[in-house]
Parts: sequence; structure tokens; C-alpha cells
Amino acid sequence: MKKFIELHLGSHVISHGYDDNNIEIEESVTVEGFSKKLVSVDRIKSLSEKFILTDYLDGRWIYWEYQENYDEVKALLLNL
Repeated sequence: MKKFIELHLGSHVISHGYDDNNIEIEESVTVEGFSKKLVSVDRIKSLSEKFILTDYLDGRWIYWEYQENYDEVKALLLNL
């Protein structure tokens, strides 16, 4: 069974890969506030104090800002 955690996610950066010079191609998306989302634990790649990194379609990655504090999200992930 897939596992999910509920988070409040906001602005994010989408990584579309790399150009011919090995420079990362990024798209910044700025939103006001945070939206409640269910995130598949299988998509989570890493967690920092500011961002949660998830995979996306076609090999892309998304760095999401999240509203919860780091220790709260860490506990959610470790207690699955």
C-alpha cells in the first residue's frame, strides 16, 4: 500500500534537467501562502529545513517550500 503524508506546500522550483553546458534548467513558481497536499512518500528524495525535494513527471524534480517545521516532517517520515 502506498503511504502518504499531509503537508502544506507553497512556492517551489521545478528542475527540468540540464542544458548542453551542464547548467541546471530551473523554473521558479511563487505563490501566496500554502496549500494542503497529500504527498506520496515514494516521491520524496530529501528533506532540508526549508525544502522538501520530490520527483515529478518525465525525470523532473521539485523543491517545495513547506509550512511545517523540519522536526515535525522528519517525525512523520520516520514513524511510517
